[in-house]
Amino acid sequence: MNAKNSNDTALMAAAARAAHLVVDRPPLIFSDPLAKLPLGSEAGELLGHHRLHGDQPVLAAARAQTISRSRYAEDRALRAFDSGIRQCVVLGAGLDTFAHRSGSAEHVRSFEVDRPDAQRTKRERPAAAGIPVPGRVTYVPLDFERDALAEGLQAHGFDDAEPSVVLWLGVSMYLGADAVAGTLAATGAFAIGTELVMDYLLPAEMRDAAAQQYVDAVALFAAEQGEPWRTFFTPGGLAALLSDCGFDVVESVRQHEMLDAALWDRQDALAPIDLSRVVHARVRGQRSEHHAGPCPARKGWAP
Repeated sequence: MNAKNSNDTALMAAAARAAHLVVDRPPLIFSDPLAKLPLGSEAGELLGHHRLHGDQPVLAAARAQTISRSRYAEDRALRAFDSGIRQCVVLGAGLDTFAHRSGSAEHVRSFEVDRPDAQRTKRERPAAAGIPVPGRVTYVPLDFERDALAEGLQAHGFDDAEPSVVLWLGVSMYLGADAVAGTLAATGAFAIGTELVMDYLLPAEMRDAAAQQYVDAVALFAAEQGEPWRTFFTPGGLAALLSDCGFDVVESVRQHEMLDAALWDRQDALAPIDLSRVVHARVRGQRSEHHAGPCPARKGWAP
């Protein structure tokens, strides 16, 4: 992703989280009361667009996708913290506010990984909005296409001997296949018991009609803005790559499976579509001879 537009993506995701609280009807799927604050001067325009066009299928689908994956990922992270995990790595953190809201800041160390320009935005916007940075949050500037994740984290105090929760949302589709494989190779070499939650886009043959409508409306615009969707996975293809990298898949869920069914029984425009899935995986307890370290991020690898 180019520098400017990676920040644009972060703004759009934050706006979707914020808009859910003011546009959609109860029951709430996800509550991020801080999401609006980092939007700064763009808040009026971004939220106004959702207010005026909240029932538009593509805009509603964008909100549904963002808030359902966030709810699913944060629920799994909180369970992991309850089980004793004390490190959290947020890949492509953007304007994410989980570390500010989770109530775990005192006993969980968070590492937010993103491009240097995005990290500057992350530091500046919350500060301007009066949101204090929790003391146990560390910002790790890194380009997934060029830099080594493990080395970048270790240089900022990450303990690779301790298990972590790794959250990777809204990023894999914008990267090349080699960068995705390389990132999974690095996280698969983290301590046994490390948990990963990531989302991924489905190939065309696995999308439903509503998802294809979303793609037709959004994909070309995203490409014109310098953010083409580059990598897609079938669930089987991603499961095979994760296994090569030392993970066991806990579950791979469709959007309607990310939440309790009651949360999709709605009186507004939010509805699940088959555009993407979320996978929850865990670094396996016994590594095979085949996996003696990072998985092979094969040059030219494709899902």
